[in-house]
Amino acid sequence: MIGSVGYPDWISRLSDRVQELGSISDPIVQTAFDEIISEGRVSISTGESLFLHADLIDVMLLGHAIKKSRYDNEIYFNSNLHVNTTNICVLACRFCAFRRGPKAQDAYALSVDEYLDRIRPFSSRIDEVHSVGGLHPEWDVTYYANLISSAKEKYPHLSMKCLTAVEIKHLSQISEISISEVLSKLIDAGLTSLPGGGAEILDDEVRKVICNGKESSEEYLDIHRTAHLLGIPTNSTMLFGTIETASQRINHLDKIRKLQDETRGFQCFVPYPFLPDRTRLPQAQHSTGNETLRTISISRIMLDNVPHIKAYRMNIGDHLSSLALNAGADDVDGTVGHEEIMHEAGSQTSVEDDLDRLSRLIEDAGGVPIRRSTTYDHFEIHRRRPPSDGDKWVSLPVADMI
Repeated sequence: MIGSVGYPDWISRLSDRVQELGSISDPIVQTAFDEIISEGRVSISTGESLFLHADLIDVMLLGHAIKKSRYDNEIYFNSNLHVNTTNICVLACRFCAFRRGPKAQDAYALSVDEYLDRIRPFSSRIDEVHSVGGLHPEWDVTYYANLISSAKEKYPHLSMKCLTAVEIKHLSQISEISISEVLSKLIDAGLTSLPGGGAEILDDEVRKVICNGKESSEEYLDIHRTAHLLGIPTNSTMLFGTIETASQRINHLDKIRKLQDETRGFQCFVPYPFLPDRTRLPQAQHSTGNETLRTISISRIMLDNVPHIKAYRMNIGDHLSSLALNAGADDVDGTVGHEEIMHEAGSQTSVEDDLDRLSRLIEDAGGVPIRRSTTYDHFEIHRRRPPSDGDKWVSLPVADMI
């Protein structure tokens, strides 16, 4: 089995996967399991109880069983490069360590040539460019369309995953055109998909505190809805460990799955904790490693209609990512090459990882490393060469492995 949605009959496989992994003793987790089997979906109230009262080991067991029901032992990744276009931003979100004002000494804004220069050293070994950044006060949709089309012209094999929802909103405002028109212009330029950043917590009371002035919860969902209707697949995220409650986390997950019921446009959900270093949110609760694993597992349990759950290695590090691959996550961030936003906030995760190291992380967690495309429509199995060949990893077409 190799594919973007896995086994369509995964619920019928779930009981056997749970039995293989052990047994559920926690009554709340058992209720969640029963709801999946009988209704296909875990209720809001049960989801909140999973956060507040359920045994972590049983929560992780159910999350991992769902993952195995869908994808067996396959773990997906891609080879990508993060290029953050600018750190200049008209907003000043309280959790953000990346943002700079236009007069800051370390403020920057990449020209098209500088952007292409960032890609050039990696272009032969990546298949995706992931570009997000601040809300530049002068750049309109024409600038970004030129950026994307220039990259596609020079490197036509690369997928362009660019611009979060708030960036799309900003371009709509500064360009004085609709969200749909912005996205259409970017599609024409070569946009492949939208990343999911900026969701934070989809609760406007929380957003007033941590990212006042950003798009509202409904605007975030509407922008992704519009992208889906135009045929652009997107990811979605959740930033947890700031000031939100368990109820607000569960409501966030429910809003994502309700939109997914409508559009089927979300490819992957990426939950990641707030990193406190050098940011300006002293009242943040901060997530422990256990809470991070719980949240990843519950994301898999709740999001029955979102295909993939990512362990965001650039945020949580290799160790927690490895554990998350046995707690519901089936995707792990790729061979990034360069990344600024999480590292400005305190991440120490290496950005120099090659296929060898990343594949070993997956195998050490009991998984089969599968290199994927941006849009989960092409897959290759990675296998280690014999030691005499240098102990490296190679990519083999799926057809050659079956």
